[in-house]
Amino acid sequence: MHEVLKERILRRLETLPEARLYQVLDYIEFLESRFAERQAPGPNVFQRFAEGVEDTLRAGNVSASTVAEAMGFMSKAMGVLSGVAAAGKSVASDLAGATKPKPPDAPKPPDAPTS
Repeated sequence: MHEVLKERILRRLETLPEARLYQVLDYIEFLESRFAERQAPGPNVFQRFAEGVEDTLRAGNVSASTVAEAMGFMSKAMGVLSGVAAAGKSVASDLAGATKPKPPDAPKPPDAPTS
């Protein structure tokens, strides 16, 4: 999709209320199931979890505004968890680097004789 079309679609979406955005999402998923030329990239673990929660709330006939509010909280929590995961990876790589054995020092040349 080219950028002009993407921006045009986003501008239109931003004007719609939450309830209508879920209708748009449902329609997009229907179109994707029928006409997609390739499979959409899969969500990461946090996104997959959030989408599962969102779909469960929607299936339970929870109002769109409540779902949006819950997803806002979920988004903030996912941001915190992503930061924690990144910090954990950084610490793990630092520890892995610190535990690597250092190569032995090169032997010192003998002292030169003094005359």
